[in-house]
Amino acid sequence: MYQFQGTTAISLDAKWRLSVPTKYREALSRPEGKLVLTAHPHRCLLLYPQPVWEPIRETIMGTGSLVQDAGLLQTLVVGCAEDVQMDGTGRILVSQVLREFGELDRDVMLVGQGAHFKIWSKANWDAQMQQILARGKYLVPQGMEKLPL
Repeated sequence: MYQFQGTTAISLDAKWRLSVPTKYREALSRPEGKLVLTAHPHRCLLLYPQPVWEPIRETIMGTGSLVQDAGLLQTLVVGCAEDVQMDGTGRILVSQVLREFGELDRDVMLVGQGAHFKIWSKANWDAQMQQILARGKYLVPQGMEKLPL
């Protein structure tokens, strides 16, 4: 259904709105244009179309909150989740809570991840890329060695 890929550098506007690239707006506006923006443990944000988010939320909440790691994940990912919607010009307001969590300033990176996006501060994106490059040949997980990249 959704096939988001690629990386786009975006500048948040003076009101802290993210302008979704035109090529993604139509897909994100289906079926009702409801989106969910939340926190990710790597200090980036996640942007989901609501139909994609709902089973993820149910899976996270289906684990008992008394299990420490599950409770922590519930607090972070579900507890920080915000319903958002694109305005008439394709912008999404990023709340102060989520901006602070993701350490976002004006320059951000929108990264397609199949059915959702990750939103990184430019500094955190650069650090993430350095971690990826440092892994070198050890980046490819066991069992995927024959992947034709």
